[in-house]
Amino acid sequence: MAEFDGKVALVTGGFSGIGHATAGVLAARGATVVAAGIPPARGAEPLPPGVKPAYADVTDETAVADLVDHVAAAHGGLDILVAAAGIQRYGDTAQTTADTWNEVLAVNVTGAFYAVKYALPHLRARGAGSIVIVSSVQAFVTQHSVAAYTTSKGALNALARSVAVDEAKHGIRANTVCPASVDTPMLRASARSFSDGSDQAAQDVVESWGRMHPLGRVARPDEVAEAIAFLAGDRAGFITGISLPVDGGLLAKAAVVLPQ
Repeated sequence: MAEFDGKVALVTGGFSGIGHATAGVLAARGATVVAAGIPPARGAEPLPPGVKPAYADVTDETAVADLVDHVAAAHGGLDILVAAAGIQRYGDTAQTTADTWNEVLAVNVTGAFYAVKYALPHLRARGAGSIVIVSSVQAFVTQHSVAAYTTSKGALNALARSVAVDEAKHGIRANTVCPASVDTPMLRASARSFSDGSDQAAQDVVESWGRMHPLGRVARPDEVAEAIAFLAGDRAGFITGISLPVDGGLLAKAAVVLPQ
């Protein structure tokens, strides 16, 4: 049997980046997978084979509740939730407007909270289940000018710990993955904003960011998806409440460099 045969998985933020890659990995290993999000932009990468689309804005509580209930009803239950929806906005605390702050926390934190909240009754009904939330190394360390984003990622780690403690008695595990730079559409958009906007200039920025990681490059989405799939599956059956870096050694590297 494939690892996830008979399992039903919902992936929010599943139309691009890490969520898209994770949906593909879970489906390829036997899960029934629904990828959810806002309708993808024209020209976006098609969903992987076997992955079913659903449309919901994670900031809309009613829409998320209806989404989760629909997935469970249509497929006979729910076993895995991957909360991967997220946005990036730049600005230090003084520069960040209240609107930007609220936008980032609404998507990154409240969106994950809604997905987890409404998934829990279905996971409890199974007597087991796995929740994986996509956080970031910026839950631990912080770049300049990412006040809202880094706050949101720290909150996600705390949310997962809380769920892990509260839901252990129901056999439900909750963890986060904390990637460093990953070659996603969101990273490419950021790279364009720090360059002249051309594809080559954005590529140069991505490569420069990659050189800051000890492994010398940014991650591929599928590399993060592998970590998510591990935490979602039975091989991680005694792992809950952790925040797993997938960072190319970034957190291991001291910022101070010895003189040559």
